Formats: sequence, structure tokens, C-alpha cells
Amino acid sequence: QVQLVESGGGLVQAGGSLRLSCAASGRTFSSYAMGWFRQAPGKEREFVAFISWIGRTTLYADSVKGRFTISRDNAKTTVYLKMNSLKPEDTAVYYCAADLYGSSSKQDDYDSWGQGTQVTVSS
Repeated sequence: QVQLVESGGGLVQAGGSLRLSCAASGRTFSSYAMGWFRQAPGKEREFVAFISWIGRTTLYADSVKGRFTISRDNAKTTVYLKMNSLKPEDTAVYYCAADLYGSSSKQDDYDSWGQGTQVTVSS
């Protein structure tokens, strides 16, 4: 497993941007597919974005497609989520997760999770 620490959350106005970072420990980071998930108050945690361990494949939830971009820097063992055109409905705690050699957007397939970072979008 890897240890994950998210950062970059905060309060932003609707239409604004944020970039979340997820720093991973361990020398095998490049072997892990990475995902971002979010959980809004009173709702189930949901998939946001996925990037393959090589970085060639990305997937997005329909609700964020065209606004969010996931990327990774294996040399820095960090995955990013750039969020543009933020909406109040994007308000949630955002989690990154790691799946060894994975290719899934399903939460149950992920082995390691960070503690989450709060994103609040005001209208």
C-alpha cells in the first residue's frame, strides 16, 4: 500500500478554479492507478476521475467532464486534479485513492485512501 495525503482544497466562488494535489509515499507509485472521489454532505461518495498507472488513460464522471483534468507526475509521486468552472454542487470532501495496476473507477477496487480535503464553492 501507499500513504496518500491530499492538499489544495479551500473556499472558492462559483466559476473559479482550484488544483488539488495528492502526494504518495513509496517507491512503487508508478505501479498504481489513481482516482479522485468526492463526498458531499448527506450523499454517498462518488467517482470523479481516474488515471492509469502509465498515465495514458483517463476517465471522468459526466458531471465533471470538460471542467476537471486529472494528471500525474510519477517522478514527484503526485497526482493532481485541476478543477475549472467550479459550481456549488462541486462542494464536497475530495479523496484520492490508489489501486495497484488497476483500471477501475469502482471505489471497492482501491486499496489506499487519503484523509480528504474540503472543497467549498460559494454561489
